[in-house]
Amino acid sequence: MKDTVTYVTFDISSKWLRRDVTIDCYLPETLDENVSLLLINDGQDLRKFNFENILSEFKSNVQLLCVGIHCAVDRKNEYGTAKILDYKGRGARAELYNKFVFRELIPFLRINFKISVFKDKSFAGFSLGGLCALDIVWNHPHEFLNVGVFSGSLWWRDKSADDPDFNEDSDRIMHRQIREGDFFPWLKFFFEVGTLDETADRNNNGIIDSIDDTLSLIEELKHKGYSSDHIKYVELADGRHDVETWAKAFPDFLSWAYLK
Repeated sequence: MKDTVTYVTFDISSKWLRRDVTIDCYLPETLDENVSLLLINDGQDLRKFNFENILSEFKSNVQLLCVGIHCAVDRKNEYGTAKILDYKGRGARAELYNKFVFRELIPFLRINFKISVFKDKSFAGFSLGGLCALDIVWNHPHEFLNVGVFSGSLWWRDKSADDPDFNEDSDRIMHRQIREGDFFPWLKFFFEVGTLDETADRNNNGIIDSIDDTLSLIEELKHKGYSSDHIKYVELADGRHDVETWAKAFPDFLSWAYLK
């Protein structure tokens, strides 16, 4: 990346989401078909942790276009898993968000920046936005290369934990999707969790749920055939469920994804 990074902001009028979607595009020095595209959910948070500085300090020969997608007011419905609602019916607009990404956002970027084909595409996100990024990549594997999940809401489930029949092995939606899915050897997965991400311990095993859910999802990936070459796990001591922690972890994701 260049020493000084700038971003430009656009508002895309989405017919699928029936709202204007604000995006911040952080620009590389050169825009051509050697550009890698990184989409980032909860893109409004990038402004809070001086994303331009992170990119300017990231020394790589990769021409990287980062696009921060601002979330909706109805975030819990747009950022769910597209094929399956959670037990409260949340995620009802996630399929529409998928359509926005593929039918409106990516075509807009190609036309606006005059790039017919990106070199590769990746997706990242924070909390529920991280779950959404993983869900999109997993269900569209031929479109992507990397996914970055920061404090991901991997607890997302279609049965309440208070239900006497709740089984975390079968009722966590993302875990089940991976278990029932296929193996795509080019996909690579980055996970970050902080040791102070939360205090909940659903199964009383002494490990907070955010870490427990992430580690068990990694095990599902390994059972599917993914190895340590495909997966990076970062556990930050005293890391919290906040912008400051994610900003601290983001350079690790960039290095892992683009300095191979």
